[in-house]
Amino acid sequence: MKLLLVLCAFVAIGASNAIPAIPGDNSHYVEGESRYIWMPDGEGKPVLVDLHEPVDEELLKTRNGANNQYWLFTRRNPRNAQVIRINQPNTIWGSNYLGSRPLKVIVHGLNNNGHTPMNPLITAAFLAVQDCNVIVVDWGALANTAYSTAAAGTPNVGEHLGTFLTWLFNTAGGNWNQVHLVGFSLGAHVVGNAGRRTGNRPARITGLDPARPGWANSANRLSRGNGQYVEAIHTDGHLLGIFIPVGDADFYPNGGKNPQPGCFTSLCSHGRATELFASSVHHPNRFVGRRCNTIWDAELGNCNGNTFVMGNAVINKRGSGLFGLHTNRYWPF
Repeated sequence: MKLLLVLCAFVAIGASNAIPAIPGDNSHYVEGESRYIWMPDGEGKPVLVDLHEPVDEELLKTRNGANNQYWLFTRRNPRNAQVIRINQPNTIWGSNYLGSRPLKVIVHGLNNNGHTPMNPLITAAFLAVQDCNVIVVDWGALANTAYSTAAAGTPNVGEHLGTFLTWLFNTAGGNWNQVHLVGFSLGAHVVGNAGRRTGNRPARITGLDPARPGWANSANRLSRGNGQYVEAIHTDGHLLGIFIPVGDADFYPNGGKNPQPGCFTSLCSHGRATELFASSVHHPNRFVGRRCNTIWDAELGNCNGNTFVMGNAVINKRGSGLFGLHTNRYWPF
């Protein structure tokens, strides 16, 4: 069946200018008009997603934020996770968590889980530059379902994360002024909802190419005000990633859209945001943006205003505006 869909994808392109029903790639995707879009699976391979697929309401009763897993990493256990379970304080006391340390939280996107490469990549970057607690949120039970269902459950995942963080701090200590939430794709909207649930107290929220399909006009998307400072890095705007500004500061490397240097598909460009962020943590001043007058200037790369650094792990980072910059093809970009 999957092979038949792939073959149909190329037949359906045709010679007309109409939006194809089943596209060969995402170049013809139009928000609100296209039904199908290619998204990456857990291994980064393209899978065809039907955006009109009904939400599985019955599945959401058993796969939701209550299934979140919280994996703790510190410099004492940089690779082997210690699982902390809400309302089970002994899981904190038996872990390496220290409330006096800064807290970093990482949230993956669709078809991913806690083992997805972006998680160890960003975790290692944080621990390399700072003695901190890093919590990787595994919400794979829901994320590995149909996009429509995973997206419908995303706010609930974020609300449970916010509740967990409040419990964690009340139980074992912590400082909201030392909290940095980082989310990729649907995970960006997860951390936005987590921020709202905690009264917008996290010091910093970073959205890595926040998911676009169905989110541009959603009240539940990542937004400015979800934390004390909200930043977004856009790398596949207009396709898998949202292009409109959503934070205090929005960065548009290489125009903020596909193709990013070294990428040939929107799937690669979408994931590039995670790599750019990890690199920026290792190299805090590597990516210097220039302020753009308009979002059109950001897309065209015509930005010559004041400078502002993209990414990094600085917890008290503050700034606002649209910023453009250029990066390279390969790590560290």
